[in-house]
Amino acid sequence: MILDSETKAVELPNEHGDELRLWLRLLTCTTLIEGEVRGRLRERFDVTLPRFDLMAQLDKAPEGMTLSDVSKRMMVSNGNVTGLVERLVESGHLDRRTSESDRRVQVIRLTKAGRAEFRRMAAEHETWIADIFAELTPRDVRELMRLLAKTKGSAQKSASRREA
Repeated sequence: MILDSETKAVELPNEHGDELRLWLRLLTCTTLIEGEVRGRLRERFDVTLPRFDLMAQLDKAPEGMTLSDVSKRMMVSNGNVTGLVERLVESGHLDRRTSESDRRVQVIRLTKAGRAEFRRMAAEHETWIADIFAELTPRDVRELMRLLAKTKGSAQKSASRREA
């Protein structure tokens, strides 16, 4: 049986500080949830999580986005986005055009069919997420959101101190 990092840390608590165990717990939860979502997207829609994420970004921008803006929002390289875009253009989910203000820039957007397909996926995705968190009460969710916001702020402060 393969143990995740969190389980290993729990088995040897004296060798790991509380903050490290917290980090491993967050990482384990993220990995479990992401794996479940990836599997459901693949089984139900034959789509990858990166494709779903790209379509989600474009659904928020009906006028379209540049490849550079998409890569920043998704926190991946332009090269990664380019491959995803190529496949989604070929499948008819996206269209690509040259920017009117800068001929060197390409703007991508969901096609009508792409938007309809994404919205079907997004509706099911929302029910999957609700199912994954079904054991949490509304109060649990609010408290976890509050604590994660505090955690995010702490991580941002740490990053800004490192960059200074």
